[in-house]
Amino acid sequence: MPAKRPPVPLSRERIIDAALHIADSQGLRRLTMRRLGDALEVEAMAIYHHLPRGKDALMDALAEHVTAVQVEAGPSWQETARAWCRAGREALRDHPGVLALALTRPPKGATTLSIKEQTDQLADAGLPAAAEAVRTMRAFVFGSVAVEVQQSGWADPEVDTWTRRDERADADFERGLDALIKGLQI
Repeated sequence: MPAKRPPVPLSRERIIDAALHIADSQGLRRLTMRRLGDALEVEAMAIYHHLPRGKDALMDALAEHVTAVQVEAGPSWQETARAWCRAGREALRDHPGVLALALTRPPKGATTLSIKEQTDQLADAGLPAAAEAVRTMRAFVFGSVAVEVQQSGWADPEVDTWTRRDERADADFERGLDALIKGLQI
């Protein structure tokens, strides 16, 4: 008889990973504390030790997970802005199940720090009105990903498989990003 392995300790990171898996594979509506506990092989109440505000804290943590991106400053503000937009898009595309949270939850914690870092990097690189530019860039990224997820078939219950990556969406994003960068230079 093989030795029984000890259970994997519950952690905030493990909870978020399991919640992301449920939201991305089944949708945000199917993410319940009971279902999350079952996925983690713990009682749902054990999750509250790591997220004392319960489901509300979980929703904030998921939104923060996909919106708190980090990038290295590039040689110009234009390259830095492109890096931020591309990183933000990838994080959101990787987790379509929590896109609605990213769109509706106000920035908190690491997301707020990420936005400040983005603003500081762009301002230090010479972009005037960097805070306004960051708001515009975030709106472009969130909107383009929302359209992309909508067109992918991800949320359509009639679709058995959805398109994770679409070359046309990539081209549309890059074209929009070029226009955005040009517009920020004015």
